[in-house]
Amino acid sequence: MELDGKVAVVTGGTRGVGAGIARAFVRAGAEVVVCARRPPEVPVPGTEFLPLDVRDAEAVRRLCGELPRLDVLVNNAGGGPHRPLTHAGADRHARVVELNLVAPLTVSLAAYEHLRRARGSIVMIGSVSGGRPSPGTAAYGAAKAGLENLARSMAVEWAPDIRVNTLVAGMVRTELSHLHYGDQDGVAAVARTVPLGRLAEPSDVGRAAVFLASDAAAYISGASLLVHGGGERPAFLDASTVNDVSTVNDVSTADDASTTNDASTANKGT
Repeated sequence: MELDGKVAVVTGGTRGVGAGIARAFVRAGAEVVVCARRPPEVPVPGTEFLPLDVRDAEAVRRLCGELPRLDVLVNNAGGGPHRPLTHAGADRHARVVELNLVAPLTVSLAAYEHLRRARGSIVMIGSVSGGRPSPGTAAYGAAKAGLENLARSMAVEWAPDIRVNTLVAGMVRTELSHLHYGDQDGVAAVARTVPLGRLAEPSDVGRAAVFLASDAAAYISGASLLVHGGGERPAFLDASTVNDVSTVNDVSTADDASTTNDASTANKGT
């Protein structure tokens, strides 16, 4: 299997995307440690749970120091509430940046020696929010944008010993989807905006993370892998009238007529 004998740590690995990643790593043959502030309500089979607040630098260093070995680090812990910028002070927004940007750096630094000895790999779990405006989650989007840049810099500084990549996730259907998209009708409506016609499943993200951590990606570092189902259909395409079927037909007819006339004229001239 792709990760036989490898030891992987997945932060925030007890539910949602993190649990999907943990399950995929187990299926790939890895020994998986999942970390979160609270134990999982439903443990991920084949994993070991260790309590950890990734914002606590001393606790992070202590946990990494107790690990006998580490080959793969998946910085997945993160998130943030919907909060318009003017609805909170800068300190509240800074906490979101701390969790989504500073904490992955903290964990990566603590894991550095393990990963260097193993010639291991780091997978940052980014978000499409880092590459587009994110009204209501501006601090989260800014942190995810910074995370991609951090990963690219780490990939250069820590090469050739450690590969570092970012998995840029789109919208994922998890047990908390209703908090973001509403009821089943809301989820279905959001899914229709994705070119592939559905939200990602945690397993989709998990399989992509396994790829980035495996020898199949041995020459991939400093990259951002988009796992977003094709992205988002540009809004202007639906708002404009130029691609209306009747208009297109009229234009096509006019073009055909023009071409015919040109050909006729050309024939007369020969």
